[in-house]
Formats: sequence, C-alpha cells, structure tokens
Amino acid sequence: MVFIELFWTFLKIGLFTFGGGYAMIALIQNEVTVNHRWLTPQEFTDILAVSQMTPGPVGINTATYTGYTAVMNAGYEPWQAVVGALVASGAVILLPVALMVVAVVFLRRMSGNKDLENVLKVLRKVVVGLIAAAALQLLTVESFGEPGWSMQFVLSVIVFGAVFFLSMKKVSPILLILASGVVGLVVYGL
Repeated sequence: MVFIELFWTFLKIGLFTFGGGYAMIALIQNEVTVNHRWLTPQEFTDILAVSQMTPGPVGINTATYTGYTAVMNAGYEPWQAVVGALVASGAVILLPVALMVVAVVFLRRMSGNKDLENVLKVLRKVVVGLIAAAALQLLTVESFGEPGWSMQFVLSVIVFGAVFFLSMKKVSPILLILASGVVGLVVYGL
C-alpha cells in the first residue's frame, strides 16, 4: 500500500538527512524517482520548483507535494492524495523533531566539550557536501533542456548564471524567484 511505503520512506529520509531541506533533496529524489518510481524526473523537478516558491521549509514542502503526487499517480482519489501529503510530511519531521529535543538536552549538558566541537566541525563539512550533491543532481535535461544551442538550454544557463551571480551579491531570493518567474512567463507564455 502506497501510504505505508510513503510513511516508511519519508521516515528514513527524515532520520538520515543532516543539514536541512536542501540536503534532503538528493535523498528524496533518489527514493521517489529511482527506488519507488512514484514520480518521473520531470515531475520531481516541477515539485522542487514549487516547493522552493511556496512558504515553508523546502524539504517539508517537497515531501508534501511528493506525497500528494505519488498517491494521485497511484490512481487514488484527490482526498486520499491529501492524506498521502500529510503522511509524507508527518513522517519526514517525526524523528527529527524527537531527535532535536534529545539533542538540545544533550548539547546543553555537553557545552564546551572539545570532542563534541570536533564532531560538529566535521558535520558542517558533510552538510556542505550534501547540499552540493543536491545542487548537482538538479543539473539535468529536465531542468536545463538538451545541451546545445536550443533556446531552452541557453535561457536556462543565462537565468542560472544570473541568479547565481545576483544571489552572491545578496539580492533577495524572493526577488530572484519572482524575476525568474516573469522571465519564464514572458519567454514560454508567448
């Protein structure tokens, strides 16, 4: 049954993801497009784009939309897809919330411990690697189009470069998302 599989999959994702939502994207993508084949790579790319544009943490948003879409793709009714969204969202946060409560108590007691500080230094580097892996997995044909001189590919590379450059200059991410949406509307809507 898809609901049990969703719960178990997102429970594991929530437990083994360190570094927040962007670090969890690579795990979610692998689970839902490769292992379970609930979504196509194009559907996942679309879900990720919507998840980044909507309020809230990107990892939970992605789990929510993925749960909904997976249940709809399995042939269930829309109200059951809402249950799938709730199952995926609840599962992805269940263990991290419990572990955070334990971690807060532990970190308060171990404050100033050199061994703990050394472990945290290494974990910071792991988180950067997970976020980089998620970014690299999004460099796909579904996101950029076929490499070459096609309009979609050239526009994708230009928008990517511009957003990357402007984000390094501390331009508001909200403004960048809105501007990118306007570019997409103008280019593809006409």
